[in-house]
Amino acid sequence: MKSSKRKYQKLKLLALFLFLFVISFWAYVEIVNRNTKDMTGRQKILKAVYPLFTGYKKLFGKSTKVLSNKNNTQPVHSFYDLSVELNDGNVLRFDSLKGKKVLLVNTASDCGYTAQYNDLEELYEKYKNQIVVIGFPANDFKQQEKGTDAEIAEFCRKNFGVSFPLAKKGTVIKSKEQEKVFQWLTNKNQNGWNDKQPSWNFSKFLINEQGFLMYYFDPAISPLSEEVLKAIGNGQ
Repeated sequence: MKSSKRKYQKLKLLALFLFLFVISFWAYVEIVNRNTKDMTGRQKILKAVYPLFTGYKKLFGKSTKVLSNKNNTQPVHSFYDLSVELNDGNVLRFDSLKGKKVLLVNTASDCGYTAQYNDLEELYEKYKNQIVVIGFPANDFKQQEKGTDAEIAEFCRKNFGVSFPLAKKGTVIKSKEQEKVFQWLTNKNQNGWNDKQPSWNFSKFLINEQGFLMYYFDPAISPLSEEVLKAIGNGQ
């Protein structure tokens, strides 16, 4: 009888602990998202746990690969021959980007890395004279970008203040529908050295001022990380 009573008391304490944990966690989520608008519960939670999520990835070496063009290999086909249709219907010709670094990132609104929109915007605003950031929304990984172009643009503007260009939603992984820009980024017969496909949402490709692909950064590498900032500031 006493044993049953002790078990019951332990279960009550456990239930109380779980209740307080859930209440405290949700309060934290709401505080983190106090300035967000029209986010789903999942999106709010993902934004709140982003620091823990990326910390875990770095601790265990997941999605932290960095590839570099160590030999300064020239592309076979010019980066500046490319263009992209933006989500507002305008076309961005890459020959207009000569003399600046370009960071191209495949993005999604419902991903553990979605909070990197904040980092990308901060990077873009801080180094606008040196670098252009272009986001490529795609629904390729676990269908984490289901919105329309208008919905994606509104989500990014309202919740992350995104002002850098966003491409029209498309496909970034290897397939018949793959965007021409990502065909170039992931084919060494075009860019000169790299065959690495995006491993997940928020994979990053850095182009230098001469149109050479210089770096690939895995999703867990923040746009404000030492690795990215060094690549932007070291003259490559």
